[in-house]
Amino acid sequence: MKIINTNDANFKSEFENILSRAKTDIKHVSAIVTDIIDEIVDEGNKAVKAHIEKFDKWEVQSDEDLMISQEDMKKAYENINDDLKKALHIAYDRIKSYHEKQLPKSWIDFEKNGTVLGQKVTPVDKAGLYIPGGKAAYPSSLLMNAIPAIVAGVEEIVVCTPTPNNEINELVLAACHICNVSKAFKVGGASAIAAMAYGTETIPKVDVITGPGNIFVATAKKLVFGEVNIDMIAGPSEIGILSDETAKPKYLAIDLLSQAEHDEMASSIMITTSSDVASKTSDEVEAYLKTLSREEIARKSIEERGAIIVASSMDEAIELMNEIAPEHLEVMTTNAFELLPKIKHAGAIFLGENTPEPIGDYIAGPNHTLPTGSTAKFYSPLNVENFMKKSSIINFSKQAIDELGEACAILADTEGLTAHAESVRVRLREGK
Repeated sequence: MKIINTNDANFKSEFENILSRAKTDIKHVSAIVTDIIDEIVDEGNKAVKAHIEKFDKWEVQSDEDLMISQEDMKKAYENINDDLKKALHIAYDRIKSYHEKQLPKSWIDFEKNGTVLGQKVTPVDKAGLYIPGGKAAYPSSLLMNAIPAIVAGVEEIVVCTPTPNNEINELVLAACHICNVSKAFKVGGASAIAAMAYGTETIPKVDVITGPGNIFVATAKKLVFGEVNIDMIAGPSEIGILSDETAKPKYLAIDLLSQAEHDEMASSIMITTSSDVASKTSDEVEAYLKTLSREEIARKSIEERGAIIVASSMDEAIELMNEIAPEHLEVMTTNAFELLPKIKHAGAIFLGENTPEPIGDYIAGPNHTLPTGSTAKFYSPLNVENFMKKSSIINFSKQAIDELGEACAILADTEGLTAHAESVRVRLREGK
């Protein structure tokens, strides 16, 4: 694994490459996705069926073929073994408990002059969840996206998942059953995003779309934003690790590889204050690579997008990691909690050697749908508020408008909005 030192002459250029890890040219993809969206808008189910036949390689005979029944979900759940059922339920309970603590509250404030101001928080009516399917099994993604919507109080949850060759992922269906999903469809890719954003004869239009996906899915979410809300535009998975001389290289190596095995575009970056730990971790990475079922994918990721940086101090290491703003950040030092105030930008922060990133993926409770590619500088993890919106509450008494009305009218005059000003002044005159 590549090791670079902050004192190296070429460090600045090497670090710039790390910072640009998520940049992709989406112009070509945007053109393709725009055509897909336009076809869905113009032709509805007809276009959805054509896209499924083209991309997922099976022929849709009727609109009903697009649907996944709750009976199928229940059957899938009943067919999984008891240990897996138990694990899914443990995950469900922990994720639900965590997200219940996020619920925002409506509030009302009363001023002395009779003014009443407040905020009313309500869930969206319909949420659309995109869940990767096919050969990969992501029941955890279903739980992580559905449970915040359930906690928020969303009335209707719509799931879209791809089914190559009309093969439904049984684990995703089992998770749908646990979450009591009412509507699910065998549609994937940009087509699914467009269908949920604009609606078709069969697939309902939703208010917000969340969930991970490839570059076509991410581009589609970007293009439909405004027609619906979205959670974020996520790129390839990534991990950052801060470590000192006390960290165990074996732990560090396998944690770096836990992200590298996702896909070739994943990034695994460690910043350490110990040259010895850097060297030993690199050796452990090579040893572990040979044992992985996805060795080819992980090796390409590590070789092309992985790096170990040796910093001169922990303060320098943290400063660099804040610039990287990784999706997942592990802190493997003797004083992990003491460093927490200095960490500003990360999707999720894992403290201590007994908190590997996969714990967050499945069972800890916080959401694993996280901002990537340095967007943790301004995006948050998927949470309950992604499925809610706020309305302002305003009520002025006679005393309040008498006290504040003329100031309001003056500001309206300044902007040249005479009707605005008069709507206030007519009340002031009538009240005398």
